[in-house]
Amino acid sequence: MNQFDQQSMKTHITILGWLNIANGALTLFIGAFVFMLLAGIGVASGDPEALPILAVAGMSTGMFMFALAVPSLLAGFGLLREKNWGRILTIIVSFFNLLSFPVGTALGIYGLWVLLRKEATEYFVVPKMA
Repeated sequence: MNQFDQQSMKTHITILGWLNIANGALTLFIGAFVFMLLAGIGVASGDPEALPILAVAGMSTGMFMFALAVPSLLAGFGLLREKNWGRILTIIVSFFNLLSFPVGTALGIYGLWVLLRKEATEYFVVPKMA
């Protein structure tokens, strides 16, 4: 692999890492917002039956969004640290992102385009010179 290919791959991997971190952080934010919104509606309603139902619905949604966000965050950090496990996890996360139209689909396509290339495999396998 020549120097240009390695530098270009490093740029793509860095961008992809930050995009996955941003996607995970946004997912966490949305989950926290939905939890607070539903719990707040339950409190504001003054209905003793609505509060626990909306609190459970908000908590369930928040936990689900947290479960979706963690792999994306880990994948992004793994890519930024240039770890091979980060590459593998990002490929898996990218496949799941394809289902999240339109932003997730674009991120998934970009992730697969970058990480399934021969240059990406070589980038993570070949030791880096200091």
